[in-house]
Amino acid sequence: MNSDYTENLQCYQTPPMDLFHSGHTVKICAPMVRYSKLAFRTLVRKYSCDLCYTPMIVAADFVKSVKARDSEFTTNEGDRPLIVQFAAQEAQVLADAAALVCPFADGIDLNCGCPQRWAMAEGYGACLINKPELVQDMVRQVRNQVENPNFAVSIKIRIHDDLTRTVDLCRKAEAAGVSWITVHGRYVEERHQPVHYDAIKVIKENMSVPVVANGDVRNLREAENIHQMTGANGVMVARGLLANPALFAGYEETPLKCIQDWVDIALEHGTPFVCFHHHLMYMMERITSKQEKRVFNVLSSTSAVLDYLGEQYSI
Repeated sequence: MNSDYTENLQCYQTPPMDLFHSGHTVKICAPMVRYSKLAFRTLVRKYSCDLCYTPMIVAADFVKSVKARDSEFTTNEGDRPLIVQFAAQEAQVLADAAALVCPFADGIDLNCGCPQRWAMAEGYGACLINKPELVQDMVRQVRNQVENPNFAVSIKIRIHDDLTRTVDLCRKAEAAGVSWITVHGRYVEERHQPVHYDAIKVIKENMSVPVVANGDVRNLREAENIHQMTGANGVMVARGLLANPALFAGYEETPLKCIQDWVDIALEHGTPFVCFHHHLMYMMERITSKQEKRVFNVLSSTSAVLDYLGEQYSI
């Protein structure tokens, strides 16, 4: 695992659960494949994001391979509070993965929501919502193996057509010691259909642990509305933050200062060009014309991007 930590690997951090007891809606950056990596987490933390997740990591590979650990998980001292999301289908493997990241992170999350075919074929992701006893066992095993009482163990789920099954799953996870539950308010087969916020509200009403609402948040006003509608303790955002990393700070579109910050952070972290460029394409989607997009989106080097930003925006 790559880390910029020195002697203070286990320096004191505010436990993530304290965020949920603060009385404020906890603002969370979702786990996003390829995108919610260290550099992007560093950016959104500058703009009022309270808690960040890593991209989903396959726990079995992470436990087996030093190479996987070094390539999949990078952090530094400022990257807190941090939740590492794992895909797993065996309790012991998840617990072993949690033990490996415990000194570097504030908790782990079990992915029970990924609807991609490859994940479900491997027994990962959304298929786990139909295996409540296994989810319960995995949460319990992590709780038993990780000694730090402040280390969070959360799950991120999708919902069933029959919501009583989802509530049952959540209650089993709660009984096993889950810290909080993030609910993406769609069925497994749904992609762009409207989010079922009413379902998140029902789940929240049936839980004692905090519940986080996830799905289709495009600005801070919507985040607050969803908090009001569902009673959720936190709101998790994915695509909305890609389009506007300053969303949680109340900006309606990406400010130029945020774009400058991304350039500085990405260059400092040695972010690969494709990732650097893709983030900028997302951030500039709402503030550029079609003609500007045609030019910017085909740029093929960091220097070309920097020249363009300098000429067009004095960045």
